[in-house]
Amino acid sequence: MKRILIITAIVVALFACSQEKQADEHAGHEHAKQESTATKYTCPMHPNVIQDGPGKCPVCGMDLVEKTSATTASSEDLMLTDSQIKLANITTQKLSVQSIRQTVVVNGRLAENEDLSEVVSSRAAGRIEKLFVKETGRTIKKGEPLYELYSETLLTLQREFLLAKEQFDALGSTETRYKSFLEAARRKLLLYGLTNEQVDELSKNKNAQNRITFLSPASGIVTEISASEGQYVSEGGSLMRIENTSNLWLEAELYPNEATLAKVGDKINVRISGFENQPVEATVTFFSPEFRANTQIMSMRASIANPTLAFKPGMQAQVFFSHSSKKALSLPVDAVIRDGKGTHVYVQRGHNTFRPQMVKTGIEDFERVEITEGLVEGDTVAVTGAYLLYSEIILKKGTDPMAGHTH
Repeated sequence: MKRILIITAIVVALFACSQEKQADEHAGHEHAKQESTATKYTCPMHPNVIQDGPGKCPVCGMDLVEKTSATTASSEDLMLTDSQIKLANITTQKLSVQSIRQTVVVNGRLAENEDLSEVVSSRAAGRIEKLFVKETGRTIKKGEPLYELYSETLLTLQREFLLAKEQFDALGSTETRYKSFLEAARRKLLLYGLTNEQVDELSKNKNAQNRITFLSPASGIVTEISASEGQYVSEGGSLMRIENTSNLWLEAELYPNEATLAKVGDKINVRISGFENQPVEATVTFFSPEFRANTQIMSMRASIANPTLAFKPGMQAQVFFSHSSKKALSLPVDAVIRDGKGTHVYVQRGHNTFRPQMVKTGIEDFERVEITEGLVEGDTVAVTGAYLLYSEIILKKGTDPMAGHTH
């Protein structure tokens, strides 16, 4: 009997321990469940940093963001904060079917527009007393003094004008012919290069000038000086050359198949060296009627407006001829990253989350590039700030995001 009581006590004790253990396990599971459902925060640049609440990353000091399934979906994903998106000027666009054209690129060069060239020549025979511009490359404005000239011819014409004015003042009220004499003498001085203001000053002072200052007939750059102080020049002798660079020529050499891509009057897109991010439009003005000797090359010329004088003669340029328009899936050119591994874009996978995606491209025009593989219509792609995303993911991962991909 005593033995039965001992066995019964042992069984009761074991049962009680089992119930206590189950209760402890249940409490542990509930605690773990609560911990797993609690919101965690992580650093966009250091995913290994995980905290229970918002704050600063202890490694880089960045604001922690809420950790979601999107933040750990792939080791290739790059998650940014709202402030990073704004600072990097990252904007997105959905891939869609748009019109795109085949583009042919031809090299060209900016040159002076000879239609706007101004040759300054001496209006009368005489001696150059002073040059106000002594070096080429200087920019001048219309009306600025260029040189002083001593000329017996101009001195004689001034005296004739003063005599005609004296006669008009004395007899002009009764004899109308003196008015025509005065007007003729005035026109002669103007034809010899004096300005209306200079003639009016002569009429007022009544004193003939031995040295006449001649002013610039146009604004531009002095590209040639063919006279010097003290030099005697003949009537019509060349003194200077002024180039107006507010409008320039674009000169390019084309092969026969390229010459058919445009005609006189067409608008063409141009990118100038040093201003690649500021494409300009030019108007085709001339095609050479024949090929260069012993070649199959012909010349094309286009006109480019240059109101700010930012473009200089001699700058290199690229001409973009577009043809064969078609509808295709396309993105802005800036959305596509090209490196040694191939071509890729950054696809948005979640809120402020981007992943690199290899793509294949087709034809490309001045603004857009065709996407033939790697994306489907409706995919959201980063179109500005893509190169910043590329740099950011290299800093974060420590390697090229496309290093493990094959095209």
